[in-house]
Parts: sequence; structure tokens; C-alpha cells
Amino acid sequence: MKLKRTTGTLSLAVMAALASPAATAADSGWYGGLNIGHARAEIDHDRITSDLLGSGFSTTQIDKDERDTGFKLLGGRKFNKNFAVEAGYFNLGEFGFTASTVPAGTLTGTMKVQGVNLDAVGILPISDKFSALARVGLTYNEAKDTFRGTGAVTPTNPDPDKSAGSYKLGLGLQYDFTRALGVRAEWERYRVNDAVGNKGDIDMLSVGLVYMFGAGDTAPRAAATPPPAYVAPVAVAPVKQEPKPVLVIVPIVARTQQYCSILDIQFEINQKTVQREAEEKVDKVGIFMRKYPNTTAVIEGHSDEVGTTAANMKLSEQRAQGVVDYLVDRSSIARSRLKAVGYGETRPIADNTTQAGQRLNRRINAVIACATDIEGIAPNPARVTMAMEMEFDTNRAEVRPQYREELRKVANFMKANPRVTATVEGHTSNQQVSPQQAMRLSQSRAENVVNALVLQFGVERSRLTAAGFGETRRLAYNTSLEGQQENRRVNIVIDFPAL
Repeated sequence: MKLKRTTGTLSLAVMAALASPAATAADSGWYGGLNIGHARAEIDHDRITSDLLGSGFSTTQIDKDERDTGFKLLGGRKFNKNFAVEAGYFNLGEFGFTASTVPAGTLTGTMKVQGVNLDAVGILPISDKFSALARVGLTYNEAKDTFRGTGAVTPTNPDPDKSAGSYKLGLGLQYDFTRALGVRAEWERYRVNDAVGNKGDIDMLSVGLVYMFGAGDTAPRAAATPPPAYVAPVAVAPVKQEPKPVLVIVPIVARTQQYCSILDIQFEINQKTVQREAEEKVDKVGIFMRKYPNTTAVIEGHSDEVGTTAANMKLSEQRAQGVVDYLVDRSSIARSRLKAVGYGETRPIADNTTQAGQRLNRRINAVIACATDIEGIAPNPARVTMAMEMEFDTNRAEVRPQYREELRKVANFMKANPRVTATVEGHTSNQQVSPQQAMRLSQSRAENVVNALVLQFGVERSRLTAAGFGETRRLAYNTSLEGQQENRRVNIVIDFPAL
């Protein structure tokens, strides 16, 4: 049986086509799926007539069956948002013809095609839910022909079959209903070798569902809504075992919060009042708060480990209160906008066994609700922190697409200030098997945010550091789902160079 070799059409009576691959809603992972479609082959009328004529028969009529339904089972691995590899089994259905001849008789031919494929798939995200696809792949096809004659027509080889390698091409679109479930519409062209030495093309239009294993999210994805505004928590002097963190936070879009630390001064041993050389730094806090009258501040006092725990707690509270009093008396800041909190020796930042480390631990920090143009204040703040409450899935580290715009803002800020560096801090709740696993997970979350800033927005990797803290720095109690989500967070700490 002869097939017509043409571009865009298929030869002889016997071909079928099929298939499309499967979609995925996450940036990486395994997936599987099923496609069903409409296959079309073009049977070569002229070649059938010519072959019959060469055997002594003239053709009076040819009835053709050039369409059938095909399907494909597939599995794949998505390596990143732009590339995947798929393997699958396809069954292209059955095509055929019946030719009436003189001398009187008929020749009926059918062809079935099935096989396996391995495709490289390129993916181009168009929006959060839509992607365009292009593929090229290798196939291994089995073609089974059947020829039957009546009257004067007798086929010499009634049941030929052949297996051979070939190739396929395709284009498509994908729509993701959720992070786990998507649908594809595709056009594909298969090159098929039939059982009697001919080659032809089969075009296939198909649709299918694909499922990403482990994506977990079955709810439709929607734009993140901003959290309701809330009042800063009232700070209570913590005990040494587990002090509660106190943050003054201004909620913004995408559950991202921003706060500034623009004060870092040290004290001499047992000193509790603001020293003259530190007054200029404290005055900068007053300038900032007068310029932005809606901001509030938490003044944090800390001590070294010299002396008793109780004495150190009291001394740190007195240091914080001394700065509050200074801002009220010298900068005319309303006392209602200020909060003094003492942490004693519970939050060291340096080694207390050395005098230099002890001095660094005898310090005051001011945590202030940020305004949008803080870089306009001179000197620049020592630290700007984007506290991004990213909604990581339990025990997963992938960065969700809704945080892309907030990461873009961070990247734009760093590009506009080429001397600043940033530390990305990853945190977890307590839902991991061990503290070691929690530490590894938080490190992976921080590294994924760093990779996004580098690969998607062009920030130099040398200016970024990833640090995982596991479950050691919780913001809320882990006894509720809401508290656990608050603890699954990433902070981006932007450090300014020393003046």
C-alpha cells in the first residue's frame, strides 16, 4: 500500500495521529496526563490508482476513511519554568480505503499506528495562568497494515507490519486551573513509516488534562489580597527563656511588610543615658519621625552578660527609656508614638567573652515604620527590611508567582543603590521532623528568593546572601494555622554601606 509523501498531508490509507503532552502549574516537578484528539491523514488517491493499474486493474471508485480519534498517555519532568522533558505512549487509531476495480473486485486497506515518544518541550509563560508550548521529539512507531481483496483482486502480502524510529513537532497553549491541574490544546505533526516502505505526515489536534504531583494546591489561584491593618503588638519585657519579638509594621500589598532600623548606638558599662557622641544619631530618628508624623517606633535596649540577668534586664529597659525621654524632650516627639522595650542579655549579636563583643551587645536599636522615600533622609538608614510573609506550602520552598512584583521592587531599589547589599533570611514553623530539617528548609527558601532576584531581575549574586534560621525566630505561636503561616516567612534585609 502506497502513502503519499507531502508536506502537511499523509500518505496512503493508513495513518493516525495523536497526541499532546501534559501541563504543569509549578516551576519544577513531575507530572502526568492524558490527551485525546482528532487525527487526520490524507490517503493518496493517485498512487492507489497507479498501483492497481500496474497490476492490471483499473479503478472505478475509491472510498476513503481519513479521520479517527487518537489518545496519548504521558509523564514528564519540568526542570524550570521554560523547559520540560516528556515521555509517552500514543495510539493513533485506524485509517483506510476501499477501491472498486475492473475486472470486478475490491481492494480494502487499513493501517493502525501506535508507539512511544520522547519530547523536549519549550515553555513560554504569557501570564500567571497561560503559557505557550513548542516541542520536538523522537518517536518509535509500529505500523500494522491489513489488505483484503474480493473478486479478481488478491493481495500478495495481506498483513505487513513495521517498527521504525521517526520524529514529531508541535505547538500548543496551556491554561492552569490551579498549581496542580492544567489543560492543554495542541497541534502536532507526526512523521510515520508505514509497513510497505512509505512515509507520510499525520496532523493531530488534541486537548488534555495534566496533573503536577506534589503541587498540593487545588484551589484556583487568585491575586493576593492585602492583609487588614493591625495595631503593633504591645511589648512585654520578655523572660530570658523566650522573649517575644516586637515589630512595628505597616502592611502593604501581597502580605509584604516594610520596616526600618535607622539607629544603632552602643553604651559604656553600666551607663544608661544617651552619650554626647550618640546624640547626633538619635537626632536623626527625631528628624525622620517629624517628617513622617504617622510613623511609630519601638526603641529596643540590650545589654552584655556582665552582671546578673535581672540587673541586665533592668539596665536595658532604662537605656531604651532614656532614648525615649531624649526624643520626647529634645525632638518633641509625642510619647504616644514611642515604645521602650528591654531585652537584657537575651539577644546578643557578638561574643560576650571579649570586650569588643560585650560593647557591641550594649546597644540600642530603633525599629520604625517605614515611609516610601526613606533614602531621602541623610544619612541613609543602616538597614531596610522587607518582611515578606510568603505563603510557602508546608515543607516546600518554591517561591509563588504572586510575589514577583514585590521582588521586582527590591531589585529596582538595589539597582538604584548599587552600593547596598542584602541578606535574605528564611524562616519556618515547627512542622518539620527535626530542627535540622527545618534549618535546611529555611535555607532553601532563602536561596530560592536569591535565585529569583538574580535570574529574573538581574541583581548581582555577589550582593546577595542567603541565611536560614529554621524555627528559631518565630513571630507567632505555632498552635494555630495562622501562627504557623506567619512563621513561614522570608525577610530581605538591605544593608547600607558605612558612611
